[in-house]
Amino acid sequence: MAQTIDRTKPPETPPIPTYKMPPIYETQLPNGLAVVLIEDQRFPLVTVRLSFQAGSKFDPKELPGLSGMVAGLLTQGTKTRSFREIGEELASIGGSLNGHSSPDVLTIGGNVLAENTPKLFDLLADVALNASFPENEVQLQKQNRKQGLLAQHSQPAFLANEKFDELVFGDHPYHYIAPTAESIDRMDQKSMIEFRDSHLAPNNAVLILLGKLPPRNETMNLVREKFGSWKEKPAPAAPARNFPESKRQLVLVDRPGSVQADIHIGQLAVTRTDPDYFPLLVGNSILGGSASSRLFNDVREKKGFAYDVHSELDRRKDAGVALAVTQVRNDVVEPAMEAVLGHLAAMGNAPVTAAELSDAKNYMSGVFLISLETQSGVADQVDLMKSMGLPNDYLEMFTAHVRSVEPDQIQAAAKKYFAPDKATIVVVGDASKIEKPLEKFGSVQVEKAK
Repeated sequence: MAQTIDRTKPPETPPIPTYKMPPIYETQLPNGLAVVLIEDQRFPLVTVRLSFQAGSKFDPKELPGLSGMVAGLLTQGTKTRSFREIGEELASIGGSLNGHSSPDVLTIGGNVLAENTPKLFDLLADVALNASFPENEVQLQKQNRKQGLLAQHSQPAFLANEKFDELVFGDHPYHYIAPTAESIDRMDQKSMIEFRDSHLAPNNAVLILLGKLPPRNETMNLVREKFGSWKEKPAPAAPARNFPESKRQLVLVDRPGSVQADIHIGQLAVTRTDPDYFPLLVGNSILGGSASSRLFNDVREKKGFAYDVHSELDRRKDAGVALAVTQVRNDVVEPAMEAVLGHLAAMGNAPVTAAELSDAKNYMSGVFLISLETQSGVADQVDLMKSMGLPNDYLEMFTAHVRSVEPDQIQAAAKKYFAPDKATIVVVGDASKIEKPLEKFGSVQVEKAK
């Protein structure tokens, strides 16, 4: 017989398990290359990540964006293969291979049918060691990036991100979120080869292989064959962590004709290794990290000021940022700002409720476990763990750390990092319409949009 279901109460969340890492083997070649092998026999697939401490923070001061350009061109041609030949070989083995640069790390990533692992390895080694940056591909990439930059500067969200990072990170290279038109013009084949030769070294890298791998001896022989002769070299030092002290400042980027304002409010926060990290992470989920968060339920659902309102943690190796973001109509800029600043302050003024805390922990634990369902998800998380210098039990302990967070820890962390009196506020919009309402929140510095 059909059971009667009480639809007035949400179903109970079953116990959420901790994550259990598949079998993992770690070693290091004599040239310093860290190697991580992870067995996953569920699918006939192998996923690879080769990551270097060579992200955009290592860009020369006069060439912001160089790391990203190098990453995009690594697979566009080598000393022995053209871009077309690389593409055809990948298609013939059911594989993919691409370069990507983040603020901290440059990564070459891909996957392939397990039976073709040696062939993907041959391509991976070729693009990592022998990328030639063909002149025609360099010019095409530069043209495309310039057009992309023009498109980005037409978007208020990009302008807000750009100005916010500039204010929060100061002179540190983290403050660049994109190249400039001038730096793109200065980039050439020579500068890309110099960046590759300086930063892409075995002792500055970690190689992760995950999936249905050949027997370990066979896999390691393959690694040694392709990467064993790669010469070790001194790794460039990361830039000093010279971040400015967080302070209240309000900058209005004038974008005449805008019918809404893009608002960013935040400050420097913590990295993943700080004791405040997990309390702040859970607090962020409660504040604005989900569709059941305080900001979403109030600013969007109750007041109807915005379609999107959320908070986020930008987590990098050397710094973090706690940030609230929304886009609102010009006529509600003042009450929307009051609401967002009020919620930031409330996080540090009183403990979160037991229901909020339970919901956030369940949500975060579930999303984390779902992210590890795929090979690429596991590879990305292991890559993150190794590249960011996190402990080996980071993934297995993640849900336990989340579940151990208490209300007083969230309140203490929020008082430090969601503090309105230390918040940098960047608003992009029509100054003729919104400068006056913004003056209620402090001295307004008006700048022209780039």
